[in-house]
Amino acid sequence: MRLQLKTWIEVEEYLKTRNGIIIPIGSTEQHGPIGLIGTDAICPEVIAGMAADEIGAMIGPTISVGMAQHHLAFPGSIALRPSTLIAVIKDYVLSLARNGFERFYFLNGHGGNIASVNAAFSEIHSERSFEKNSARPAIRCRLANWFQFDAVKALSTEFYADREGSHATPSEVAVTQFAYPDYIKTAEMERAPDRLRAFQDAEDYRAIHPDGRIAADSFLAKPEHGRRLAEASAEAIKVDYQAFLRES
Repeated sequence: MRLQLKTWIEVEEYLKTRNGIIIPIGSTEQHGPIGLIGTDAICPEVIAGMAADEIGAMIGPTISVGMAQHHLAFPGSIALRPSTLIAVIKDYVLSLARNGFERFYFLNGHGGNIASVNAAFSEIHSERSFEKNSARPAIRCRLANWFQFDAVKALSTEFYADREGSHATPSEVAVTQFAYPDYIKTAEMERAPDRLRAFQDAEDYRAIHPDGRIAADSFLAKPEHGRRLAEASAEAIKVDYQAFLRES
């Protein structure tokens, strides 16, 4: 049930009985030699759709550009400053809250977003706190990362053992292969070196990880793995989202 495929009349009808929405959020950045640049947005968008279809949840438009300044030395990467992303999330939530949405479940596909998303939640709650209005419904926000549910981590370990890594992972690449089988890429790659040290800016990142991967053997990805990973995440999200709606 996608917001952008509804009319305002249909959304108004939805809000008579429900007040929650799932918002996929990701990034547009390099994902190594075979990973799609849209990976971090594609994964939560696809998985949100799988979960929402079974529980009748509304899905908001994907926030597909995130905090990814450290990838900007690779062509095609796009980044928002943390302050910009915080402002985008705040305006997104408050726009929907104005007409009745109260529960905002952000399904994230990019680790670099986490700090900014949580900061945005703090900004939203602070604004509401300073504007005393006891009659106004409370806004509740939750951040969930599609890849951090126990069932997903168990499958990643089963499929890839210690070669999952932390960027351009075979798990996320596999989900995009499942979602877009016509866009599966191939390239000659060796085993990715382990992460050597923390990086700072974009040039530093590329100097340490010249092909974009961080300890991740992307070539291990398979579409069938992606299907199982997406299904496991969607099942966990259905439970987590419905529990979120029930919270007082």
